[in-house]
Amino acid sequence: MRSRPDEKRRAILDVATVLFRETGYERATMAEISARVGGSKATLYGYFKSKEELFVAAMIEALGEQSQVMLDLLDPSVPQVDRVLRRFGEAYLDFIMRPDVLAVTRAAVAEGAHVEVGALLYERGPKRGWEAMRAYLADLREKGAIRAVDPSLAAGHLKGMLEAGIVEPMLFGAGPHIGRKQAVAGAVEAFLRAYGATD
Repeated sequence: MRSRPDEKRRAILDVATVLFRETGYERATMAEISARVGGSKATLYGYFKSKEELFVAAMIEALGEQSQVMLDLLDPSVPQVDRVLRRFGEAYLDFIMRPDVLAVTRAAVAEGAHVEVGALLYERGPKRGWEAMRAYLADLREKGAIRAVDPSLAAGHLKGMLEAGIVEPMLFGAGPHIGRKQAVAGAVEAFLRAYGATD
């Protein structure tokens, strides 16, 4: 059961998320958020020290726990690398194709000019995914399951191949050019051809 402070924080985040999506970061004000929540600005600042902090929390919160469930699929103890990558790839695309995730991505890109906000959103969002892929591939490299390559570079290639033909058109409001399963199968096959262990 949630405590009153948890409920208040949740209410603030819900209202802020809606307002940021409606008006954008620049035009949204802490006064408007507190008015919609039904409280004072002092109360609002008791939970979030600045509009920047609230914006980042609202955008990250919108992604929910599903992102961690997805990242946990990168399990180096499973010996079938192709199976792990396919399951992860499908979960990853399911996640980033969600309307709420696309909305957060658009908001993050739009507000990227605000250096502190953009950097914080990247650190707490996309970078976590990239780091999880890098760590998984580093583990595989140590086990000899993939070639002795830079896991950071390999993670970037994997992410790019999974997103190709899907993310960019969807961010512009168009449909994906490739079906999800086809995209994942092709990306995993190409990735393993490039990075798979050679006997």
